[in-house]
Amino acid sequence: QVQLVESGGGFVQAGGSLRLSCAVTGRTCSAGAMGWFRQVPGKEREFVAAINWSGRSTNVKDSVKGRFTISRDNAKNTVYLQMNSLKPEDTGIYYCAALRVWGSERVDYWGQGTQVTVSS
Repeated sequence: QVQLVESGGGFVQAGGSLRLSCAVTGRTCSAGAMGWFRQVPGKEREFVAAINWSGRSTNVKDSVKGRFTISRDNAKNTVYLQMNSLKPEDTGIYYCAALRVWGSERVDYWGQGTQVTVSS
């Protein structure tokens, strides 16, 4: 049974930083691409960032480029999302995801989500 457990969410003022972590169990983290998505009430869940199995390739949503960085530590079976210069519009529930394949946003497994709130 694959499980993804997010942590690191919280409340921060605009301009601040947070680092989200996603611990992967039941599957070797290096086995595939991983991603982060986010959702705000009333809107569909949207893609934020993805990273391939080795960590050498990443893809980040245009609106967060230069502010968010996705990375992974396969030895620790953990994926990270470093979020800097946070804006109120970054508020939402952030979900870790095990992607079907690199280059696709199709998800095999979801985490339970962690809330990020950015105040103005």
